[in-house]
Amino acid sequence: MKKLALHWQILIGMSTGILFGIILLNTAWGSEEIIVRTIKEQIMLDYSIADGEVITNHEVKPAITITTTKAAEFVSNWVEPFGTMFVNLLKLIAVPLILASLIKGISDLKDIAKFRRMGIRTILIYIGTTIIAITLGLVLVNLLNPGAGISEETIANLSATYEGNSGITSKLETAALQKDAGPLQAVIDMVPDNAVAAMSNNSLMLQVIFFAIFLGISMLLIGEKAALPLKNFFDSLNDVVLKMVDLIMLTAPFAVFALLATVVVTADDPEVLLALLYYAGTVVLGLILMIVIYCLIFWLYVKKSPLWFLNKIAPAQLLAFSTSSSAATLPVTMERVEEHMGVEKEVSSFVLPVGATINMDGTSLYQAVAAVFVCQALGIELALTAQLTIVLTALLASIGSAAVPGAGMVMLVIVLESISFPSELLPVALALIFAVDRPLDMLRTTVNVTGDATVASIVAKSLGKFGEPKVDNWDDNLKDVTS
Repeated sequence: MKKLALHWQILIGMSTGILFGIILLNTAWGSEEIIVRTIKEQIMLDYSIADGEVITNHEVKPAITITTTKAAEFVSNWVEPFGTMFVNLLKLIAVPLILASLIKGISDLKDIAKFRRMGIRTILIYIGTTIIAITLGLVLVNLLNPGAGISEETIANLSATYEGNSGITSKLETAALQKDAGPLQAVIDMVPDNAVAAMSNNSLMLQVIFFAIFLGISMLLIGEKAALPLKNFFDSLNDVVLKMVDLIMLTAPFAVFALLATVVVTADDPEVLLALLYYAGTVVLGLILMIVIYCLIFWLYVKKSPLWFLNKIAPAQLLAFSTSSSAATLPVTMERVEEHMGVEKEVSSFVLPVGATINMDGTSLYQAVAAVFVCQALGIELALTAQLTIVLTALLASIGSAAVPGAGMVMLVIVLESISFPSELLPVALALIFAVDRPLDMLRTTVNVTGDATVASIVAKSLGKFGEPKVDNWDDNLKDVTS
């Protein structure tokens, strides 16, 4: 009997996870609210000086009771951990995979000039697709005008619902830190002062890439004979890590069940989501059109069927949707592009890690739509120059954005501040889109990963490095180690 394809297994896991969450929420037991904890009333003291006298200001913060449902508590305790372990496993092998595959790819080139050509093409194509995404987002949001459908009452309700929300506060604080950084801070952040420390933190992916490129080029410069022992080590490490990817993917259908069930039972109020449906629909339409654009480019340049492309990359897309993290999905993206599409390792090992770090087409499109939507909803006029500023700022912000869940909202704050958006309205702006941010984050991450795979294919084709797929299964050598 033929084994069911991985992407169908993952789709079944996603569907049953969503269904499980919905059923759990609609049972009398699951929908029952329980108290998580109560924050007692607090008296905050603030001191100021006026006319030489110290004045004490009292601010009373009322007691808050935080509740959840029994369904959410059950899923959090007994289901979500399996999804978390899966994502942790993918993150565990991300750095070793980037290090081994990138060093192997560069050392296999045997010519620094080839690496330079590949690097320039990769960066230029990534910039080009990001500009297309931002422009598409601006065109759609101006044509459809989703902000006009948001009433003042809805804005007030959303602001009250998310007032003081820790998620919004943390995004504002992170954006403030990035704003205060110097113009060359992104370049400085690429260069590690400690390679081991860089490899211990997945958010420092650019530093790992820098170190791997530096080491790979240095290996080329000392000659093939002297570099051979180190090259053999990284070649072997690369094979081992790819086998780990195969083993981890065996659990993918069960993991996405856990991840999607968690998303469903922790979702915001459906009435709030309905109020933002027009805005969310505009973003989703833009993201779908971006995937159509990728498929069209793939068909015209790589000369292969878009359906073939989508079929090969589907498991990576579905994992990107489930995890909301292109960095966590990177090991799977590399495995699908190399083994199932035929892109040679020396291309994929450079293009894909760089893409997971700097290519945020889906997120950039979302920035454009969200920024204009917020201004439309709050009655703030945007001139053409302001919209051009959005294009430039979203492009630059995407390069420095972390490939993790929620990074898009940090980018949005930076984009809004670039067009002189009133700072006192920033919490209101984030509250407007916070309710639908998670599902949109899942979708835009899917687009980010699809864009990475598209660009890897284009670069490989342009360099004559697009060959025939060669799939390695997890049990290819099992008979050699079992009696």
